[in-house]
Amino acid sequence: NLVITLAILISPLFFTSCTADTNLSALSKNLTNYNISIDFNCQSKQFTASQQVDYINSTDSILTEVRFHLYPNAFKTKDNPLSPVSSFSFERAYKNGFDSGYIVINEVKVQDKNVQIKFDGVENSILVVELDSKLYPEERVNIQMQYIVKVPNVCHRFGYDDNTINVGNFYPVACVFENGAFVQDGYHYNGDPFYSEMANYFVDITYDKGFYLASTGEKRYDNSVKDRKEKQICSALAVRDFAFVLSDKFIEQKFTINNIDVTYLHYNDQDVEQSIDVIANCLSYFNNLIGQYPYKTYTVVQANFLHGGMEYPNLVLISDEIQSRDDINNVIVHETAHQWFYNLIGNNEYSEAWLDEGLTEYVTTMFFQAYDKYGIDYNQTIGTMLSSYQMFVEIYTDVFSTIDTSMNRPLSSFASEPEYTYCVYIKGVLMLDNLRSYIGDSAFMLGLKNYFNENKFKIAKQHHFIAAFNKASGKDISKLIEPWLNGSAILGC
Repeated sequence: NLVITLAILISPLFFTSCTADTNLSALSKNLTNYNISIDFNCQSKQFTASQQVDYINSTDSILTEVRFHLYPNAFKTKDNPLSPVSSFSFERAYKNGFDSGYIVINEVKVQDKNVQIKFDGVENSILVVELDSKLYPEERVNIQMQYIVKVPNVCHRFGYDDNTINVGNFYPVACVFENGAFVQDGYHYNGDPFYSEMANYFVDITYDKGFYLASTGEKRYDNSVKDRKEKQICSALAVRDFAFVLSDKFIEQKFTINNIDVTYLHYNDQDVEQSIDVIANCLSYFNNLIGQYPYKTYTVVQANFLHGGMEYPNLVLISDEIQSRDDINNVIVHETAHQWFYNLIGNNEYSEAWLDEGLTEYVTTMFFQAYDKYGIDYNQTIGTMLSSYQMFVEIYTDVFSTIDTSMNRPLSSFASEPEYTYCVYIKGVLMLDNLRSYIGDSAFMLGLKNYFNENKFKIAKQHHFIAAFNKASGKDISKLIEPWLNGSAILGC
């Protein structure tokens, strides 16, 4: 189908200008580089890939191997214990019945020398690359891979349906090394079970003509390919991940805000102007509230997706299943806020999900408090969340006699998707509202800026968050935060 482009002008009077972070180039010099070449068949939903990883040992340890997550293999079998889809959501996700997705590693080389292909984890979910010599801190090694990926027919972040092909978490990505070991937690249907370092990505993607490619980073066409093919070269410095979406149905809108080139892609949005308004306003708001978005591009994509939305660096997915205008606005703002809390400030989303999801959901409520024209009242939102959380606790306690309301635990320890949602998102918002009331607006706003400035481009943990707000408020907030996190806090009416 023809891609339609509409020019959208945003008045500069409403927004605070900023410039891209000139430190990206300098920062990128000390990061791992991923060079990936992809040949994508949009009909079969399969692609071949050649990947070179210029891996830097950014730890204080001497490494003898490097381990990589192979996330597509979580989609390989229906009864996989690491299945990305819960039994509750299975029929909605697999509308046409289960369809397998996977990655097949055909070759691995280290410094141009073939090495034995070794796996670990359930369904070969971890690739183990043994090095032929010790890799000392700050040293680099070149690891080359050849592989095939099949995208499954499932409405997911890695999957396709009638309108889009979503290709997230598709390539071998290096496991984070900390506390003397590689962190290799597997996929889970709860949350976003990912954890990665900042890296640089240089990805060329060849695909069928007639499709539109949306991706992380900046793009340029390569006109060297023929035979009904398109090719784009994508580059992204200092990002947490890389993803792309393909569709032959997109309608494209472009505009610029705060020197960020924004693209909105959709196929059945009933109120495009409001979507664009929300995107522009929340980018401007978070730039001022938290800190500067340092990249040149940002893309919002309507997509076939089981859940409300999904974040990737410079690229977010908004589910086309959402019907309510308020819900669409909320998801756009939430996923945009993830550009700060998940990408710019990284965290272990498997073991400390509240640190990005709870904080992201709370600054989303702050946005609607600041922009009351969208009709989402802050106090009403907090009140509704409190009453729904109390009802959740009451029902679960009646059914199971007991309930774990702790927030700071691995995704696999949440018994269900509702338990995860209430303990991480909703309780996270209530906790942060309580913190804001305790230390005051000025200290809370300063705490957000401290947290960003002290942890951007790094990995943050709970103690980094507490330190940033202690500094801003002059108080020890750990005594307030800890009961919320460990489940001992009692939420009254």
